[in-house]
Amino acid sequence: MKILIVEDEPKVVEFIKKGLEELGYEVDVAFDGQMGERLALKNTYDLIIMDVIMPMTNGFELCRRIREKKQNVPIIMLTALGNTDDKVTGFDAGADDYLIKPFEFKELIARIKALTRRSTGVVETQNILKVFDLELDLNKKVLVRGSKEKDLTAKEFALLELLMRNKGRVISRAEIAEKIWDITFDTGTNVVDVYINILRKKVDKDFDNKLIHTKIGMGYYLDSK
Repeated sequence: MKILIVEDEPKVVEFIKKGLEELGYEVDVAFDGQMGERLALKNTYDLIIMDVIMPMTNGFELCRRIREKKQNVPIIMLTALGNTDDKVTGFDAGADDYLIKPFEFKELIARIKALTRRSTGVVETQNILKVFDLELDLNKKVLVRGSKEKDLTAKEFALLELLMRNKGRVISRAEIAEKIWDITFDTGTNVVDVYINILRKKVDKDFDNKLIHTKIGMGYYLDSK
């Protein structure tokens, strides 16, 4: 597995790079946003780790630029900026995860493994995301299962894409609320459950093989039983 680190602090780079290489990862390093963009767009990486505050191009802008060209590469942001607004900015820029400095290396590895598992069994060609017999058109924002095509609202689309990219992984209501609705605290709302039920009607209705499942007390996941 090949990982790109975009970070301007040499000690942080040494810490992450050494640990990853000891685990068998192949690692490239960029010490500013401009070099990071050049490497990210030139090469193929399984995951990118980037800081937010760095020379030439900050992490938010770098993430946006990478997302314009490479929509699927997992991106983890490492930063000392830990308030909710900063996290929302990072997710809006296209980051998949956000890790606050200082952090333990084992936590970084757990995040990396969680993100890279997402690609297992998920095929994307010509902006079509496919899991089993379910297809999600990333351009038209529609789902297709069997011969049935159904339109999705923006939030329905974002939720289904999140479930598909995390095939087989249980996603908690809290994580869904944060990533889809930018809710980072318990409001008592049942919006997640409501939208899951809507998706079930569009994805699973009239099909014996149900794809959207509930893990009681834990969250939701997409998989074939």
